[in-house]
Amino acid sequence: MAQKPAPLREQTRSVVRSLLARTALDLFAAKGYDDTTLEEVAAAAGVSRRTLFNYFRNKEDLALGGLSEQGELIAARFAERPADEDPWTSLRAAFQVLGEIDMSVERRLEMTTLLFGNESLRAGHAEKQARWQDLLAPLIEPRLPDSDRRTLQARAIAAAAIACLQAATDEWMRLGGRGDQFDLYDAAVQAIRRPTSQPEKKAT
Repeated sequence: MAQKPAPLREQTRSVVRSLLARTALDLFAAKGYDDTTLEEVAAAAGVSRRTLFNYFRNKEDLALGGLSEQGELIAARFAERPADEDPWTSLRAAFQVLGEIDMSVERRLEMTTLLFGNESLRAGHAEKQARWQDLLAPLIEPRLPDSDRRTLQARAIAAAAIACLQAATDEWMRLGGRGDQFDLYDAAVQAIRRPTSQPEKKAT
């Protein structure tokens, strides 16, 4: 069954939020996060400071607000996957939402470096991604074998997948934006899913 489109008012609010966030990120990239004031963001966007606070709680929320929307899109994409599909396969497909953001590699690297180069933003980013875990775990749980520990297992899979995504992002930044982030994600997932113990060699 097709989902009903969001009411026009909600769509308009989402567009305004997106424009305000993009304006802020441009200023953060140009001047630095700590050296940019909310007044400067409001002036650049052509709105009042009060209007800015109608859409964002504070400067950190302005920088990281898009992560909440991304988490909801990832969860929605996961929910669209076949119910009998392996959760890791569904997660890989759901995370493709991040690769569909209309942004050049250079711009993506600039924004990612901005977010992770600031200690408070990096902590806020981790907090937002913890919310992704809350969204994904209930969707993963029904796909797992029935067990009294199925909730724990679902949360562990969600947390591990997000950690792999973060590790891939860190490596992509270290490489200066070279390579494919999802190839790096696949390598990270393989590392945690592959048995680490090696079979003992037979004595000759």
